[in-house]
Amino acid sequence: MDLPYLQLEGITKQFGHFAALKGIDLQIPKGEFICFLGPSGCGKTTLLRIIAGLEGQTTGRIRQGGRDISTLPPAQRDYGIVFQSYALFPNLDVADNVAYGLVNRRTPRAQIRARVAELVALVGLPGSEGKYPAQLSGGQQQRIALARALATAPGLLLLDEPLSALDAIVRVQLRQEIKRLQRQLGVTTIMVTHDQEEALSVADRIVVMNHGVIEQVGTPLQVYREPASAFVADFVGRINALPARLTDGGGLQIGDTRFAGAHAGEVGREVTVYLRPEDVLARPIAPGEAHVFEAGITQIEFLGAYCLVTVTAAALGPQPLQVVLSLNFLSEQALAVGSRLPLKLLPERLRIFG
Repeated sequence: MDLPYLQLEGITKQFGHFAALKGIDLQIPKGEFICFLGPSGCGKTTLLRIIAGLEGQTTGRIRQGGRDISTLPPAQRDYGIVFQSYALFPNLDVADNVAYGLVNRRTPRAQIRARVAELVALVGLPGSEGKYPAQLSGGQQQRIALARALATAPGLLLLDEPLSALDAIVRVQLRQEIKRLQRQLGVTTIMVTHDQEEALSVADRIVVMNHGVIEQVGTPLQVYREPASAFVADFVGRINALPARLTDGGGLQIGDTRFAGAHAGEVGREVTVYLRPEDVLARPIAPGEAHVFEAGITQIEFLGAYCLVTVTAAALGPQPLQVVLSLNFLSEQALAVGSRLPLKLLPERLRIFG
């Protein structure tokens, strides 16, 4: 069995009495695209900086490509890094910015020129070598920062919230470009982000962090569909959280509605049920179908091709429920605030915590 390309073992970080990281263990195979996802202050940027050698861990080891880099300075580690703020040199043109790492390595000039031209074309900006950062848009500057990070052909690419300073349309375009480049080059990549959609769209695996610990590591589908904790369920994507209690025979009761199943736990114990809005269906429902309840619409939030519809259902208790309905369905059924409609709940999608 091949060893992971990057191994983190027992990484901790103390800032005085504050524990920013608490025993992080993680293994990343070669060529994987990983996203560190979590709220501000969860430790994701600190962990990235420790991997880069820009911050020292309090305890723990880091191995990259079989080499212990735990105490090596940044210059002796094999990575390229892109920051949120681009960090381009304003007094250097694009060619010199991209070539910076190659010049420091005393690469011959002819090779530098060829490599710069290759990378500038690779990030979609051929012919811009003579321009200065101030002449480029934010998205173009970030493309050049990416080219600079890739210039020395590093084994590891580190991205510290590289898209958060860009507007929404450019952000979507550039994250697709980053994913394409990563696939094309096969470079092991770690991206820090607090944007769930960003992580879900580009990552091979997501590392969800909170309060200095890893809550879950999994594919985007696993993290979204099978959250390992209440925090992950609540943080990644939209979610309904409904109070419930366990009943005899492994059953579950939400409001006045009982669901059969194999939910382990003490009978009568109060729990919280988590359910995605898209797991409540409004398609034509046949008479006698199970898990159907009548709901009344209290709010409609227009989101383009679909709407986020808030409903209440006496059978499920007083807690409002958010449901995703297509704009076409709402129009065809002439639904508006105050309308009533049958909805079907998918019990196999219920996640229970507490």
